[in-house]
Amino acid sequence: MDRVLIPISMFLAIFGIVYLFLSTRNKERLALIEKGADASIFMGDRSNRSPIWKVFLLNLALLLMAIGLGVFIASILQYNLGVDEDVAYPGTIFLMSGIGLFVGFNMTKNLDKN
Repeated sequence: MDRVLIPISMFLAIFGIVYLFLSTRNKERLALIEKGADASIFMGDRSNRSPIWKVFLLNLALLLMAIGLGVFIASILQYNLGVDEDVAYPGTIFLMSGIGLFVGFNMTKNLDKN
């Protein structure tokens, strides 16, 4: 019974979040349209933005490189410095993944500026 409740509750939570987001966004847009706002405010200034596939590939590539570098650094820490394997691998993988995503975020901002 517990095996069934977990996927159902996860689905309901995700569905509730998406429904709440979309219904709130729709109500806000309808209120702005009733007040006479221009529909172009919903689109933003997308003329100088880079395509989403470039941003996704850049962040994915940096994330995977950071994970690989994290595994490499963890093996150096384990074999040369004697750091426990249970600490070295998760710690460096998460640290390098965070650094990779942060670098990807900054590179994405620079893509949008150009």
